Amino acid sequence: MTSPSPGADVFDDDLALALRLADAADAVSMSRFDAADLDVRLKADATHVTEADLATERAIRDLIAAERPGDGVLGEEFGTDAGTPGPGSRQWIIDPIDGTANYLKGIPMWATLIALAVDGVPQVGVVSQPAIGRRWWAATGSGSWTNGPDASSRRIHVSAVDDLAASSVSFQSIGQWDDAGRLDDLIRLTRAVWRDRGYGDAWPYMLLAEGRLEFVAEFDVKEYDIAAHVPIVREAGGRFTDIDGVDTIGTRSSLATNGVLHEAYLHLLTTTEPTT
Repeated sequence: MTSPSPGADVFDDDLALALRLADAADAVSMSRFDAADLDVRLKADATHVTEADLATERAIRDLIAAERPGDGVLGEEFGTDAGTPGPGSRQWIIDPIDGTANYLKGIPMWATLIALAVDGVPQVGVVSQPAIGRRWWAATGSGSWTNGPDASSRRIHVSAVDDLAASSVSFQSIGQWDDAGRLDDLIRLTRAVWRDRGYGDAWPYMLLAEGRLEFVAEFDVKEYDIAAHVPIVREAGGRFTDIDGVDTIGTRSSLATNGVLHEAYLHLLTTTEPTT
């Protein structure tokens, strides 16, 4: 998943479209957020889906179809639509509401994730959290950005922390690491760092890109759960791999760091020393 280094303006039009996709998504998702009559159902995998998940993804897909009819789409709710095959193949990867469990409970920590991958490499990413008025975006070669309280844009960068003992980390949940057979690794990690917290789904990756965390890792994640984060973390100066250090978004795990500590975290997570 090594990212090329195109000129800073190569993906400008795609980023502009991704931001418009996020605008369209926000309008739909916020119209039903915390609604007393929200329709909620269970999918075959026993996870929840709401009417807002479906409507938000439809809104994104409709705009992509109108603006980029040759591009493929991978979305959580409606699967894959093939685009034009061959070199330079383009695929939009979307999660209409990442954090559906929070959304249906009226908890504002959920996000719409929008990415554009070219030949399998995420090159554009937008993460929008409209319930808290925040958005982050990046395109390869153009840096990572977020909005301020006055709606102005500012560039963001990962931290320069270079000591594990001074680092702050976020993980999805104890149960997730336990299910992956990595509970001992999580305990060892928490004992080696300054601070550990579970901040939620998309938000920790954005905190990392802003320099407020040094480590975020998850298991059992799909491409649409993490693709949008990759350009934002990388353009902010960080590293994004799977939990074993491989440059891919397809192995159901993720490891994002401030870059300087990436190898140290990998070593810590692969040691065989048992916890006591």
